[in-house]
Amino acid sequence: MDLNTITGYRYARSRSDLLLGDAERFVAGGTWMFSEPQLEATGLVDLSTMGWPALEASDDGLRIAATCTIAELAEMPEHEGWAAHPLFFQCATALLASFKIWNVATVGGNVCRSFAAGSMVSLAVALDGAALVWTPDGGEYRMPVERLVTGNGTNSLAPGEVLRAVDIPAHALRARTGYRKIALAELGRSGAVLTGRIDEDGRAVFGITAATWRPTVLRYPELPDAATLRSDAASADDYYTDPLGTEDWRREVSCVLLEEIRQELAA
Repeated sequence: MDLNTITGYRYARSRSDLLLGDAERFVAGGTWMFSEPQLEATGLVDLSTMGWPALEASDDGLRIAATCTIAELAEMPEHEGWAAHPLFFQCATALLASFKIWNVATVGGNVCRSFAAGSMVSLAVALDGAALVWTPDGGEYRMPVERLVTGNGTNSLAPGEVLRAVDIPAHALRARTGYRKIALAELGRSGAVLTGRIDEDGRAVFGITAATWRPTVLRYPELPDAATLRSDAASADDYYTDPLGTEDWRREVSCVLLEEIRQELAA
């Protein structure tokens, strides 16, 4: 789409370039930015020229740059000891998009757009991903992605703040994981995305996304029994109704699919 309100476009190459002017907005892949009018913006600041490495593995875990594309993440080679590796591709497939979008859309853009069905939000929530945020005054802070996203299309980022990366801790990457996705149409937007994880120390984490306005994370000291997991999932807040599914349907399929994951992790 032509953005006829945009009169300026500049490329960011240093942190000082990230200071926004009046009515400027950040852009990375731009797959959402250029999909509809941006009437409140008159300038764009392109993050793709910052030169951030897409993926950085270390003993501490994995840093995923905000400018890393969905394709780069989905195609990441297997890493010894990272049992959670399949989740990268699985969550990428929850994004309703063609291969062309995969090669342009970014992890950071998906997280910052913060749609309920954001597939990279699902991934970050499943693996305890923490957002590294740069502030306009030169500082930075970290926040779990599960708390960064506050609603369907809303988050806690202040004006001028930029997501630098999502950091995945090593213990989550070593965990066994499970994944389920459901939609009312074969090629429809996700109606519910469910994830589960069991860490080496036995702790269990289950995530509910797409079915709720904001991420729901259920944590247990050990794998819960079926009744406990179902009760907790059923009583979670923020299930919603829209043309792609009713609140009751989203709640019930979440309970059913989480139980499938629980049984898979218990095997």
